[in-house]
Amino acid sequence: MASRELEFRGINRNHLGMYFEELGGELLTDAFPFVYKGNGWTGEILSEDKLTFTKTFKVNAVHIRFTAETESGLEDLIKQYRYKTTRVGG
Repeated sequence: MASRELEFRGINRNHLGMYFEELGGELLTDAFPFVYKGNGWTGEILSEDKLTFTKTFKVNAVHIRFTAETESGLEDLIKQYRYKTTRVGG
C-alpha cells in the first residue's frame, strides 16, 4: 500500500468530500476522520484547521491522506483529485 498526506487550503471541507464521491468513493464515516472508499483506494479527511494571517484574513486548512494499492494508483488518484481542486484566478 502506498499513501501520502496533503494539505488543501481555502476549499470547503464538504466540497473536498464531494470530490472523493465524484471519483467513485463511498463515505464510510460521519465524523473525523471522514473515510471514503473507492475501487483500490481510500481517502481520509483527517482534520480541518483555521489559519490566521491577519485579523481579518483567515483560511481553512484541511489535511487529507490518500492511500492506494500501488504507487501508480496513488499518483493517478492524487492527479485526478488535484484536478478537481484546481482554482483559476481571474
